[in-house]
Amino acid sequence: MLPVTIAGLAALGVAAIGGTITDLGPWYEGLNKPDWNPPRAAFPIAWTTIFALAVIAFVSAWRKSPSTKVSDTLIGLFAANAFLNIVWSLIFFRLQRPDWAFFELILLWVSILAVIIYCWRLSRFASLLLLPYLVWVTIAGALNWEIVQLNGPFG
Repeated sequence: MLPVTIAGLAALGVAAIGGTITDLGPWYEGLNKPDWNPPRAAFPIAWTTIFALAVIAFVSAWRKSPSTKVSDTLIGLFAANAFLNIVWSLIFFRLQRPDWAFFELILLWVSILAVIIYCWRLSRFASLLLLPYLVWVTIAGALNWEIVQLNGPFG
């Protein structure tokens, strides 16, 4: 029960911090966006689903960890990913630097892939649960790139 509680609280914390940092005010609304930009309502639905799946994936992989070293590595990978997730929002929305955020998003994408690969050894189910996260961040990366192309230079 403890891993479920900790993972759930961590996901809520990341979501709360990211939500607090995300400002969809005049600056963001004033950006030119591609025609395929997802509707505003898609974002909270997608992120809620992704965080819920990530909690289930973490718990599934953690329970199959054969040693403390493996579970500690798993925790570290998820924590690094959470940090990168928050930093992207900070760079994009607070610093208003989509150009820098795009390059940080590449690190975020690689961290998701690393978690998926690491989890695969422990729980294929966990890895599969993380695929929507990778897909969503891939879409976010394409959107971020298009925003840079349509609105740059920044700073």
